[in-house]
Amino acid sequence: MTDSLDQLNAQLLQFARERDWEQFHTPKNLVMALAGETGELLEHFQWLTETQSATLSDDKKQQVGYEMADILLYLIRLAERLDIDLIAAANEKIAINAIRYPAAKVRGDARRADDYRSYAVDQK
Repeated sequence: MTDSLDQLNAQLLQFARERDWEQFHTPKNLVMALAGETGELLEHFQWLTETQSATLSDDKKQQVGYEMADILLYLIRLAERLDIDLIAAANEKIAINAIRYPAAKVRGDARRADDYRSYAVDQK
């Protein structure tokens, strides 16, 4: 990944300003666009088997890549509009998840964090 989030953000900001689109890029609208693009990504996988989903053709990978790019771009715009540092937020979330999902307790088990707590309570 050669472009940084800051570089992508600068490109997106320039793109929006050249078209006078910032007025439309409200957090609400960006979240709605993000949800729509996520749905479009989901459509590519909707009826595939697990194996098929892991072995996409080159053409399908390109289509999926474009949907993922749309999601990334809307997410970067949303972060800019809300003044959120995505890298800092992601690092904080990884640290939180390390506490919520300690490797020694959850290895090979994909339940949600609340399920582990209820299991721990049941075992007492």
